[in-house]
Amino acid sequence: MYKPLTSVVLLTLVSACSSSLDRRHANGDDDYVNSATSPILTIPAPLKAPNYSKEFDIPSLSDTANTTLVGMALDIRPPLQILPMAEGTHVEEGTDTIKVVVESIDNSVDLKQEIYDTLKDYLVRKGIGIAAEDYEAGTIDTDWIENNEVLDTSLWGNDKVYTLKQRYRFDVQVRPHGRTGSLVISLIDHQESFDGDIKNIELTAADKQRYTIDMLNSAVAYLSLKRNDAMQAKRIEQSQGIEVGLVESEHDYFLAKAPYDRVWERLRIVLPEMGFEIVDLDPAKSLFFVNFNDESGFWSSLWGDSQLPLKKGSYRIKLAGGSDTNETVIKLSDIADEPLDNDIIKQVYDAFSDLMSEKRKVR
Repeated sequence: MYKPLTSVVLLTLVSACSSSLDRRHANGDDDYVNSATSPILTIPAPLKAPNYSKEFDIPSLSDTANTTLVGMALDIRPPLQILPMAEGTHVEEGTDTIKVVVESIDNSVDLKQEIYDTLKDYLVRKGIGIAAEDYEAGTIDTDWIENNEVLDTSLWGNDKVYTLKQRYRFDVQVRPHGRTGSLVISLIDHQESFDGDIKNIELTAADKQRYTIDMLNSAVAYLSLKRNDAMQAKRIEQSQGIEVGLVESEHDYFLAKAPYDRVWERLRIVLPEMGFEIVDLDPAKSLFFVNFNDESGFWSSLWGDSQLPLKKGSYRIKLAGGSDTNETVIKLSDIADEPLDNDIIKQVYDAFSDLMSEKRKVR
């Protein structure tokens, strides 16, 4: 079969075939390895030897240097760097394996499930099959990942193709407290062939590390995209505002139409705007400890000549789940945990509900 070729392809016809591993070598040959040291220039009498500069002298090797790394044994490729680009990730130093530590950025999301689902989604997007998976053990084994590259072509015949096939294992581990985990990747199978003939190539530790770092960086980059999307979605959700009602009883309280976690985060924004300084938080007891200071002018601008009957001092704001998961109870009391008068609660309610329900701009 005749195939038209460009000038670039014609150059390939006269070049030797090279695999991805061969490309780690410098161009040219390695005859210099077997050559003797160049003799010193002989200066005939009565001429005098010139003054030689030592500026470009190659320094002597240290005692710990590997003297065998010359010629074809020398890998000229620059080392790959692990890039923990995703929010809440960093590289763990001092380990023999390639490990990226992943921290939780949302307490409402199961960290292990997040990492595991992201990896599976990443493999699907890349068109990589899953050979085996074990959620309890936290492992995912990929199917064969095949890459083909034409290294030699012919005017009349089939192209000679270099094929690289690999399988990887992802290992996801999360600590018992659920806030910190790790992602480790390893190369479990490797196969190279040229023109259908399988080559028996034994990878060095450096080769394996390059392959795994490349795959790991790609997976972590995808995790970064997913986390950025999730954070943006959460900001949009929080910007929509929360409807708050006043429940009249022996001790009046507010009822927010939103889940507990969302109300908690919203209060951290709204309370300072109302003149409350958050001095302490106790998530375990669902408590905000605040100080009220009406010198900011907020209440005077809101209420005109009248002032809110809330004394300057310390208060407690306690949250609790409502009758369903989309409701949260908010109670305001003094620092001794004594309920405030219902008249005060009613006057606070108008401004509080307006700020809680206000739609915010997303940044």
